Amino acid sequence: MTFSKRPILLTFLLFTALILAACSSTEPAPPASDDTSNEVAALPTTKPTDAPTDAPAEPTDAPPATDSPAPTEQPQPTAEPVATEPPQQGVDNRNERLKSLTKRWRTDWTITSIDFDEILSGGPPRDGIPSIDEPKFIDSAEADEWLADNEPVIALEINGDARAYPLQIITWHEIVNDTVGDTPVIVTFCPLCNSAIVFERIVNGEPTEFGVSGLLRNSDLIMYDRQTESLWQQFTGTGIVGTTTGQQLTFLPSSLISYANFKDAYPDGKILSRDTGNPRNYGNNPYAGYDTLGRQPFLFNGEKDERLDAVARVTTVHLDEGNIDIAYPLTVLEEMQVINDVQGEQPIVVFHLPGTSSALGKRVIALGEDVGATGVFDPVVNGQTLTFSRDGDVFVDAETGTTWNIVGHALDGELAGEQLEPIVHADHFWFSW
Repeated sequence: MTFSKRPILLTFLLFTALILAACSSTEPAPPASDDTSNEVAALPTTKPTDAPTDAPAEPTDAPPATDSPAPTEQPQPTAEPVATEPPQQGVDNRNERLKSLTKRWRTDWTITSIDFDEILSGGPPRDGIPSIDEPKFIDSAEADEWLADNEPVIALEINGDARAYPLQIITWHEIVNDTVGDTPVIVTFCPLCNSAIVFERIVNGEPTEFGVSGLLRNSDLIMYDRQTESLWQQFTGTGIVGTTTGQQLTFLPSSLISYANFKDAYPDGKILSRDTGNPRNYGNNPYAGYDTLGRQPFLFNGEKDERLDAVARVTTVHLDEGNIDIAYPLTVLEEMQVINDVQGEQPIVVFHLPGTSSALGKRVIALGEDVGATGVFDPVVNGQTLTFSRDGDVFVDAETGTTWNIVGHALDGELAGEQLEPIVHADHFWFSW
């Protein structure tokens, strides 16, 4: 089943591809439950129940239809700067509540593309959830001492430099300012939207450091840059308030996979260290039970699309050509294992592999429900479009019999050594799209 934004209905095999307009916000609340064995936790409060007193009280931070997902129309960020909404300039229209929260900020509040009433406080003040600005990395031998094989990590590889950012750490910090393969990057995670997204952190031609503003919009993390103190929406990478309003950060391909997947794919890869300078209760989930179906997203006032549960997991893809957006529900991916699709003129293959735990379920992340990992790629190699199926923990193309892993590396067979071109995608909650 695939969801896109236009009112089109397609039927493929056993599933239906619906075209729908994605929601533009997300809003989960930190769970208050203490139950480590049951995923149904008490309704989230405004402060994570197990979080230390100095930890974030409320961190802000498709599968298939069948053979072919349906295109959507919501403009997700592209890789080039574009103004998505006409900025309103000249007047500071902040309400009194927002003025009180931001009175010492240098942000130019006279330039904005949003209604200030959409901005809410997530609880902690600006930088109350500390970004990691000088990340340290260790090898897998050291990380094995505290990181379980099934725990989720954001995997990023640029120019041969492969790094893993465990969610057990990033959940408490939400932003990592890093340089990978000589590329300045910002690795982000909004627990309330369950959205892990990586951008190139170049603003106005210069590397720029980002922090956690303490503000939310549609339950999604609002970041700020420390150069102009402009505000940026994490889910889209778009400047929404200040002198960078309308600018777009460049998305970088990354994967949310298990630590075991990362080690297998990148034996020499580095793992973010727990030595962050702002220690937290790493390994424990301050949002226990937050991904329980039926839960009301935290601080989300947007319109809900009832076709899926608000916190149902989806993998989404945006294609610039044709302005197509596709959502693949996790339930469909789990059943189909692989989606061989074509959207517009673009062939797409979506892999799903079990073995990755939810970072937002059980109190101890390693005990979380198995939600698996996804990979999204262009299946064309050397001019040939490949058709895939899953065989155990690898994927096999029908044309050459080559086996591939979850990050698109060809392991054995005629195409051994090749790499599928990754397509930028995101795994997150339905309501946030």
